[in-house]
Amino acid sequence: MQDVSGTRLRDGYEALLLDLDGTLYRGSAVIEGGPAELADGRQRLVYVTNNASRAAGSVAAHLAEMGYPATEAEVVTSAQAAARLLAGRVEQGAEVLVVGTDDLAAEVKSVGLQPVRRATETVAAVVQGHSPQTAWPDLAEASYALRAGAVWVAANTDRTLPNERGLAPGNGAMVAALRAASDREPEVAGKPFAPLLENALERAGTRAALVVGDRLDTDIDGAENVAVDSLLVLTGVSTIDELAGLPTHRWPTYIASSLAALNNAPALAHSDDPAAVRRELDARPDRALRVRAPRSEIR
Repeated sequence: MQDVSGTRLRDGYEALLLDLDGTLYRGSAVIEGGPAELADGRQRLVYVTNNASRAAGSVAAHLAEMGYPATEAEVVTSAQAAARLLAGRVEQGAEVLVVGTDDLAAEVKSVGLQPVRRATETVAAVVQGHSPQTAWPDLAEASYALRAGAVWVAANTDRTLPNERGLAPGNGAMVAALRAASDREPEVAGKPFAPLLENALERAGTRAALVVGDRLDTDIDGAENVAVDSLLVLTGVSTIDELAGLPTHRWPTYIASSLAALNNAPALAHSDDPAAVRRELDARPDRALRVRAPRSEIR
């Protein structure tokens, strides 16, 4: 391997936009070494989650318990992004049918809208986010509202949600059910769509940021959609084999086995063959491989 530069990967950026599930933890289990790897740096850390089930303060408290020193101001959620998106689509004070947790309903209320749980003639929009308690009656109420013409915003469309036992159904699985029932398509606030990551970049105060995540279809595609570099870590959902057949604009800038790569200089991959990339990573699991030119070089 040839070093791309003599500096650590993280030191080429002013901020790290960090995915949570599959990147920092799996369910209640911390990904080994994560807190220590993030501790040593000058970069602004912004924790970005597609999971709309909890308020930013609750997410920050959960991260702190796991050893990540997060504050509420450093957490950006898809619930926040969905609420902001809704505020630009319907009138102030409008009724919004919430399919999701009470924390999602609170975000809707915080932008001047009225959260409700039952479809009526006065419901202007439906917002849908992950909740372990979502059931058939919730989807039925949403379907009635959507077929009556309500605006539909989904916090995210992740098909799966990684936890300590494996991959559970994510919000995208529930969105798929409602899509089938309503013959409608939602506007999506979370990754890979731009609203959530644009909110995160605004919070970071810079566009010289690196998106760090475990999913090609959300984190890496999301970074592409807001024109910033990305690091795929192989601690969650996506695998190297999934790169085969993907167009190069959907590849990450860097691939690494874990967050340890942030604190070492990256190396240039010698091949774009997924099997060869895996062999190079196995040889130096503490380094990232650069598999695509950073945007600083493209410019």
